[in-house]
Amino acid sequence: YSDQAVCIFSSQGSEFLDKARQAREERKGQKEKERAAIIIQALVRRFICRCRLQKQIRKEIDDYFQASETGTSKRNALSIFKIARKLLFIYCQEDKMRFEKLCRAILASMEVENEPKVWYVSLALSKDLTIPWLKQIKDVLWTCCQLLKNLKPDILQDNKLVTLYLTMLVTFTDTSTWRIVRGKGEALRPALTRICENIMGHLNQKGFYSILQILLTNGLARSKPSLSKGTLTAIFTLSLRPVIAAHFSENLLRSFLIHIMSVPAIITHLSGLTPECMTSIQTHDLLRKFILFLSREEQCSDICVCLEGSHTLCLLGNLIHLGYLNEKVLEEEANHFVKDLTDMLSYCQRYVSQKKSNLTHWHQVLGWFSQTVDYGLNESMPLVTKQLQHLWGVPVIRTLFSDVLSKKLESQEPTPPPPQPSTSQNNLPVKNLFKRAFQKSASVRNILKPVGGKRVDSAEVQKVCSICVLYQTALSTLTQIRLQILTGLTHLDDLLPKLWAFICELGPQGGLKLFMECLNNDTEESKQLLAMLMLFCDCSRHLITILDDIEVYEEQTSFKIEELVTISSFLNTFVYKMIWDGILENAKGEKLELFHSVHGWLMVLYERDCRRRFTPDDHWLRKDLKPSLLFQELEKGKKRAQLLLQYIPHVIPHKNDGYDQLRRLPVNSIKGVIRVKFVNDLGVDEAGIDQDGVFKEFLEEIIKKVFNPALNLFKTTSGNERLYPSPTSYIHENHLQLFEFVGKMLGKAVYEGIVVDVPFASFFLSQVLGHHHSTFYSSIDELPSLDSEFYKNLTSIKRYDGDVGDLGLTLSYDEDVMGQLVCHELIPGGKTMPVTNENKISYIHLMAHFRMHTQIKEQTAAFIRGFRSIINPEWLHMFSTPEVQRLISGDNAEIDLDDLKKHTVYYGGFHSSHRVIIWLWDILSSDFNAEERAMFLKFVTSCSRPPLLGFAYLKPPFSIRCVEVSDDQDTGDTLGSVLRGFFTIRKREPGGRLPTSSTCFNLLKLPNYSKKSILRDKLRYAISMNTGFELS
Repeated sequence: YSDQAVCIFSSQGSEFLDKARQAREERKGQKEKERAAIIIQALVRRFICRCRLQKQIRKEIDDYFQASETGTSKRNALSIFKIARKLLFIYCQEDKMRFEKLCRAILASMEVENEPKVWYVSLALSKDLTIPWLKQIKDVLWTCCQLLKNLKPDILQDNKLVTLYLTMLVTFTDTSTWRIVRGKGEALRPALTRICENIMGHLNQKGFYSILQILLTNGLARSKPSLSKGTLTAIFTLSLRPVIAAHFSENLLRSFLIHIMSVPAIITHLSGLTPECMTSIQTHDLLRKFILFLSREEQCSDICVCLEGSHTLCLLGNLIHLGYLNEKVLEEEANHFVKDLTDMLSYCQRYVSQKKSNLTHWHQVLGWFSQTVDYGLNESMPLVTKQLQHLWGVPVIRTLFSDVLSKKLESQEPTPPPPQPSTSQNNLPVKNLFKRAFQKSASVRNILKPVGGKRVDSAEVQKVCSICVLYQTALSTLTQIRLQILTGLTHLDDLLPKLWAFICELGPQGGLKLFMECLNNDTEESKQLLAMLMLFCDCSRHLITILDDIEVYEEQTSFKIEELVTISSFLNTFVYKMIWDGILENAKGEKLELFHSVHGWLMVLYERDCRRRFTPDDHWLRKDLKPSLLFQELEKGKKRAQLLLQYIPHVIPHKNDGYDQLRRLPVNSIKGVIRVKFVNDLGVDEAGIDQDGVFKEFLEEIIKKVFNPALNLFKTTSGNERLYPSPTSYIHENHLQLFEFVGKMLGKAVYEGIVVDVPFASFFLSQVLGHHHSTFYSSIDELPSLDSEFYKNLTSIKRYDGDVGDLGLTLSYDEDVMGQLVCHELIPGGKTMPVTNENKISYIHLMAHFRMHTQIKEQTAAFIRGFRSIINPEWLHMFSTPEVQRLISGDNAEIDLDDLKKHTVYYGGFHSSHRVIIWLWDILSSDFNAEERAMFLKFVTSCSRPPLLGFAYLKPPFSIRCVEVSDDQDTGDTLGSVLRGFFTIRKREPGGRLPTSSTCFNLLKLPNYSKKSILRDKLRYAISMNTGFELS
């Protein structure tokens, strides 16, 4: 019973406690609701009260301005101060118009004459109001700044507000316009000036320069500036005041450089719109201060990091423009100026990329760039580029390179000209050329050769080196205007020869030895010297590429011919030693760039020499290189030998066993042996075993037909009648397949060593070799090989002194195609674009490119496709254009009769001691001239030139057979015919018959003549008539 009672009591207790807890929580919740209601009511009452107060204040402000405008009340400084305090207290977005009225009221008060109590600034002198007034004007001016940040100067209404707020800032940051300091108030100026400085200090802390930068960028970073002269003057004046007030402290100079001098092309706009601002810059010697500030590496780096690439480039442009405008400062601070620009360009260079990636952005000047690009600057980038161009403009180059340009290239007495190269088709003009070059240059100046004598650690050399480093850095950083830089650096005719003269004087002996030593050590001095060489090579290559033959060979612009010979020898040796000494194998970075720079200049000179000789015989060969050693190393897979063959195969002599060994190097599976069978008119196979001969005849038949201009697959050039694809070959339905087939057949002939008499135009062979894809290639240089008259006409436009626009030319080419005039646009819309003095160089190159490439693009591609299916393109890289022509058509040297005699095979009873054979060789050597010997060779082999490697490689070998009957009765050698031939027994006198030939077998069929005179006359007649079997 007792346990049950306890249990009931416990249950009732728990229930009681739960109800008590619930009641307590309800009371607590009720109290929180009441408290929340009170807070909400307080907030609402506060909000309503604030709104009521704000409304009341706004009404007071509006009433004040309305009364002032209607003239019912007169303003004074104190009333403005009080109304300003009220406005600042409640100021928000909707009060912009009231703030505008306040600013106008403040400015109006400052304009009143002789009423100190009206002047708003007078409160600064009140003992009780000085501090409140100072705080108020700071707040007013900062509000002006914040409003300026969002205004667009190109909008008319915004522009008016920009003027208003700038006037406020200009007025209260300098005492010069304050009437209070005039007359007796002059004594107050120092104290009031300190107040202005205090105001500027406050604005600077809040971000004053950032506001000015935004305003300047909005107004100037566009193709047409939207800031007026007055506005720009005000902004620049405001930006300069804190710097002057702080006596050009490093902190303020830093802010000025980062925010003002990095505004795109600001110096361009200042010099064009506000000359007085430029005067102020010069008065305060700002350029010198900037240069010296940036000369400290950590400060320059800090500026670059803050700005990043796009804006660093803008700062660079403004500094260069200032340097251009201040020649005296530039001259005096040249070393620091060069260092600053180099450091800034080097910073940008870190982020310049060679190709597009997920991390890069496109920049108009820098190319692919791995930092964020401010695309808002795109419109102003042409102006920035124009500023950068001053760096490679004549005035700045003359100032920076003054030590080099001041050097005099002394005149000398004429000395004998260099040895004459041997006469050949390629170098016939060389004798006269050397004579003209000698007469032109020897009387003018010394021929520049390495002499040495100048210490490389001298201040002069160090200065020139650092300048070269600057321009080399610009070339590798400003990738999209690289050609502009090179063109600017080559504008002065005497800079490059004088730089070469400077290089010639460096070191104890001058020239090569010093630079080879630099390659082997990594000191800063060595890097700078190599940068000088690199700049010289890059600029010289560009110059020679853009000069035409008249300028190079006859006018000898910049370099004399003898200097080009000396320079090419230097470059040839330098590249050879870099490869052969193993430096190139491990080269990377700057050394690899140097190699490509020197090699590029070398190859431009070599290709120019191949096209028109200016060097002596064997100039390009390395006599210290044994071909046998080279090919041993090639067979062993040595890297240096492979690199030598890849980059400078011209150092290996072609007339030696070297190329014989080269032919025997392992190749891809050979393209197979072609067997040919001819079918006669009755459809029956003709007899004959193809031992290279029938294929050769087949090849000759193809060549005779496809290269005949009448077929219109190929055309001949004007003048020297060399072959190139016809632009109108499309009249043949399958013309591209034909070109590809011809390419294959010619490739097979070259591969088999069969020479064919097909003279190609050199511009077409250049394309077969792939030279037109090279950075060294210039279409205009190749144009004479197509049409020399057309070339002269084009280059006359280049030299035209008047306005080219008067000639009425457009960027198009009119051509007569089968009786119809067809207009080809050189660029889209070209027929409506006139040729002007500005674009005439582009017109010349576009025209040359169109004539030699665009017109025959498809035909050339098909031919190359066929040719390269047989001949490995890598093999072709070893040869120049004239050398490939020799591979195709044989050597253009004199026929070596001893070599031919040594490799002749005799049939039909003939032998080397036979009297007819003795007569034959004697007639060829003694009675025939060189032209007749060439005709004889063409008569028996179908080609007037010997094989490139001599008659040992004539396929099939040259043979002579004694014949008794005519060709149609000839069934070959019999025992009787051979015996009769051997013993000189004749069935009848063959005096009436002519010698004949089978060119497909390189076979001469010779009757057994009784007299030498008969043989001579018959042979001369046969070769002059170019007869074969048909006249036998």
